[in-house]
Amino acid sequence: MPQKFQGLPREMIALRASREIKDGDYVNLGIGIPTLVSNWIEGKDVTLQSEIGMTKTGPLAFDDDVDQDLINASCQPVTELPGIAYFDIFDSFGMIRGGYMDVIMMGALQVNGRGDYAGWANPAARGMDIGNIGGSMDLCAGATKLFITMMHTDPDGGPKVVNEITFPYTTKGKVNMIFTDLAVIEITPEGPVLKEVFPGLTPEDIQSVTGAKLIIAPDLKEIEL
Repeated sequence: MPQKFQGLPREMIALRASREIKDGDYVNLGIGIPTLVSNWIEGKDVTLQSEIGMTKTGPLAFDDDVDQDLINASCQPVTELPGIAYFDIFDSFGMIRGGYMDVIMMGALQVNGRGDYAGWANPAARGMDIGNIGGSMDLCAGATKLFITMMHTDPDGGPKVVNEITFPYTTKGKVNMIFTDLAVIEITPEGPVLKEVFPGLTPEDIQSVTGAKLIIAPDLKEIEL
């Protein structure tokens, strides 16, 4: 039975990933944990773009703020920020395919140490052997930086940071950083570098639930929120 470790909740993975977003960045948030990043941009001059045709989307909306015409990639209602603009999907994908997005954040089923990732279909799961790749390939191809936010292991405790991708690819060689509940990993030409770990865990703990061989950063530290 694979070992399981207690790590960050999904909201805190999003918080840690949000620290890599800089003032002035144009950012697109994919389905799942990435959408939670919108709750952590307050105080930053950041433009969130939704591929349905919005820029300057804000945090997730609740209660009286909900407008089902204003949604993110996960079909969750979002709020509007000053300067919000609306446009059709052709203009939206012109921005995405034209390389105007500074940061793309995506969820993933598998990532390897070379920056390849799979995120749209899981042939190993019943009912998940088909899927809709949507705009994820376009987003990855046009990204200046591609960040992955996900749980470190699958529901059975198996690694999601793998040596070799076995699911249908979304992109190859584009991932820059991986943020999980247990670790922060940077993809480098030398391989995946373990930069931060959940408090109380060791590099050996992280490696035990990681398929790819990790390089330990000389300045390894605990995850900083």
